Amino acid sequence: MITRALPSLPYEIIEDEDVRIPVSDGTRLAARIWRPAGSESLPVPGIVEYIPYRKRDLTSVRDSIHHPYLAGHGYACVRVDLRGSGESEGVLADEYLEQEQQDAEDVLAWLADRPWCDGRTGMMGISWGGFAALQVAARKPPSLGAIVISSFTDDRFADDMHYMGGCLLSDNIAESGTMFGEATMPPDPALVGDRWREMWLERLENCSLWAEQWLRHQRRDSYWRHASVSEDYSGVQCPVLASSGWADGYSNAVTRLLANLDVPCRGLIGPWSHKYPHLGEPGPAIGYLQEVVRWWDHWLKDVDNGVMDGPVLRTWMQESVPPSTSYEDRPGRWVGEAEWPSPHIRPTDYALARHRLARPGESVAEEPLNVSSPLSVGQFAGKWASYSAPPDLPYDQREEDGGSLVFDTDVLTEPCEILGAPVVKLRVSADQPVAMVAARLSDVAPDGRATRVTYGLLNLTHRDGHEEPKPLAPGEECTVDFELNGVAQAFPAGHRIRLALSTSYWPLAWPPPKPVTLSVRTGASALTLPVRPTGEPDEVAPDEFGEPEGTPPLPTTQLSRPEQKWTVSRDLVAYHSALDVVKNSGTIRYDDIDLEITRDVHECYTWVADDFCSPAAETSWTVTFERDDWLVRTETYTRVSCTPEEFVIDAQLDGYEGDRRLVSRNWHRRVPRDLL
Repeated sequence: MITRALPSLPYEIIEDEDVRIPVSDGTRLAARIWRPAGSESLPVPGIVEYIPYRKRDLTSVRDSIHHPYLAGHGYACVRVDLRGSGESEGVLADEYLEQEQQDAEDVLAWLADRPWCDGRTGMMGISWGGFAALQVAARKPPSLGAIVISSFTDDRFADDMHYMGGCLLSDNIAESGTMFGEATMPPDPALVGDRWREMWLERLENCSLWAEQWLRHQRRDSYWRHASVSEDYSGVQCPVLASSGWADGYSNAVTRLLANLDVPCRGLIGPWSHKYPHLGEPGPAIGYLQEVVRWWDHWLKDVDNGVMDGPVLRTWMQESVPPSTSYEDRPGRWVGEAEWPSPHIRPTDYALARHRLARPGESVAEEPLNVSSPLSVGQFAGKWASYSAPPDLPYDQREEDGGSLVFDTDVLTEPCEILGAPVVKLRVSADQPVAMVAARLSDVAPDGRATRVTYGLLNLTHRDGHEEPKPLAPGEECTVDFELNGVAQAFPAGHRIRLALSTSYWPLAWPPPKPVTLSVRTGASALTLPVRPTGEPDEVAPDEFGEPEGTPPLPTTQLSRPEQKWTVSRDLVAYHSALDVVKNSGTIRYDDIDLEITRDVHECYTWVADDFCSPAAETSWTVTFERDDWLVRTETYTRVSCTPEEFVIDAQLDGYEGDRRLVSRNWHRRVPRDLL
């Protein structure tokens, strides 16, 4: 136990580095706890962050910025590793399982019963931690008084990294590789003693093939409905502070919660990627932790601090920027809406005319326009969710537009701002029973450069819903409509707004089994933009948020240089193309525990010419842990390829102690394609 006085914080804090929390079946979960000194005699509310990403090392630096800060403001912060991760016992088999949520309820009950906790609790988290807090809130544990969530979803099928519009996302494979690596890492013997090898072998010998589990559910079935709060929003009965960023894949759920929850709720969307707002990239980052303290103070301490005053939604209205795969900052301003959906937003229709977007109200003749996109459309799409490393935002869209149907507005004579989700309505037919459409909205500068603003996907076999997809009748027209990802974007005068439609978008999304010619009927098809009139008051002061605050991060030493690459290559002899992504962190020493960790991560997405059964996705993780004479390494590899009828999964796992391989496992699986 360590007691620390932190600068400019109301309380000294006590830190317990490793506490074991028993859950109902006897499994013990590992936790790190920060709480105010004196809380034994003056108990305080407790806050839980519940994720599988290793409190001891991999998230320790990030955790050390916000948990001691919150503890220094009068809260007991409990950072828990899920079962089978870090030093927690058991095996991590999949995401958001019933067992995981039962464990979380046990943790909350344990926390509420501590002598230094006053019985009131909250949950917070980003990504998995945000999912967990929202999902557990829907189970209504008695002590849970409020949650704070970032970068999350309420709909595990329609709006997560797995599928989008019924299309398979490459992030599904990338994330399966991430969790294959994470779930097979060893506990630290400095905390668990000689049991470390037994616990590690249990993980290695019982780990799941994450890619197979997720590929076996290609439609919205009970697997995805479980833990999707969108199935019943009324389950959430505590206040919610929800945030995300426009560069993140998870921005849509914030406004859905505002529209559907019947509890006090506030939304915050900045320009950020998959980061907490006080660490936000692209900037500007904000004083998010101050907002969190105000939220907890009001809902867990009954402080009348006006936290519910002001706009329901505060968001960063992004200004026009040249296309780039990364930005240090996004220019713009904060705007607010007093309610959501907002009465200020005016849906404005732009009919699709011959290669242009007609002016609102203009009559347009109907005629078919055909498109059959090459597999190269999508190579500059960036990641489904930007992580800001390596540069993973979409690049100049002009080359993508060359393989697409393109519709431009006239040159704008005055600025146009949108806030919300654009909608595309298409009257289409296809020459194949399985087809997809990708719709991209871009800001086109006077010099022609095109910056993608937002996009959406639809597997046309899911045109009537994701539960029961139906093949298309080749040549038969149907009407489909689908939302693009929500956005706040200002288009300046002198620019044009572009809608581009393509029949493939690889490697962001897996292409259909055969090339498709799609016919789009003008006049009967339209783009609807959520226009926010520029005369509306912003309702958010320019200095609404303070500068980012936090406690000093734990010290680390970079022992070898990280390597970050994002490379598109084409062989014009064999017509082999590839997107190679390298995300090597190098060797980092966690100075406080004298532990060195090396992570080498590689993703590769390949295809050949326009062979729609040539795409393949590979992801490999090599993670090494070293301290004194303790040296262990895990190597994981997953490859997904396809035939017209199946997905083919090949995977390998090796676990090494020193130079000796303790475990080696191999998988070869074939999963039928389900109209995908």
